[in-house]
Amino acid sequence: MLELFHQTAFGSSKLITSAYSTSFTIGIKTLNKKFHNPIYAIYGYVRYADEIVDTFHDFDKHKLLRDFRQDSYKALEEGISLNPVLHAFQLTVKQYEIDVQLINAFLDSMETDLTKSYYHDKQQFNEYIYGSAEVVGLMCLKVFCEGDKEMFEKLKAPAKSLGAAFQKVNFLRDMQDDFLERGRVYFPGIEFHEFNNHTKKIIENDIQADFDHAYTGILQLPDGARLGVYLAYVYYLSLFKKIKQSTAEIVKQQRIRVSDKRKISLLVSTYLRNSLNLI
Repeated sequence: MLELFHQTAFGSSKLITSAYSTSFTIGIKTLNKKFHNPIYAIYGYVRYADEIVDTFHDFDKHKLLRDFRQDSYKALEEGISLNPVLHAFQLTVKQYEIDVQLINAFLDSMETDLTKSYYHDKQQFNEYIYGSAEVVGLMCLKVFCEGDKEMFEKLKAPAKSLGAAFQKVNFLRDMQDDFLERGRVYFPGIEFHEFNNHTKKIIENDIQADFDHAYTGILQLPDGARLGVYLAYVYYLSLFKKIKQSTAEIVKQQRIRVSDKRKISLLVSTYLRNSLNLI
């Protein structure tokens, strides 16, 4: 019956992923089936940590995050947790030998969200990007490499770039909500009310460089992982293009989205490109 407990834990993470992100859910479904549970587990874990700092306004967020961190370490140490999200995550960490330092860096960045609203220099910003996004890409890469340390080292830098690109696009997409609801502006040295087309262009050039570097790594991923990661890349690139086509004022006033109809179109075209070996 222990296997049933494992499966229900992974099922909880799958449910969380489906509820919070249709894009990532579709992307995961295009991965080889052996990767589904561990990637769901990683997403469920980071999603809930993010919810603590972004959503639970009527509760003591510092205590919740502190407890979440301690419960994470306890689950890793004991090899079990009655919290299904933590249980699925610790199983994944152990099976794929995910470095606990990646987890520490992620939780440190989540904690930063509780105390910091502005990033005044690029070093602080890059440290936050590493902990909040790049390490998540590295966790997923650990799964895809299945113990192949040489492949992991070769693809490590592009995986970080992909995580960084996704996070920076999120920052542009959510600029209004981050400022009005949470008082945050992530991009260093930029005031919300002074954000303009010139500063937007500088940020976009940086993001494009991340996307370009990430693509070189996607091409080298194992067959069972390449299509799913490429699809996530295509979704975010489509969102990024919509943001680039919008003015700075529009970005500050509304959350730009890719429609479900457009996502389906991207899914079909990506499948066709993959079948014709055009990725």
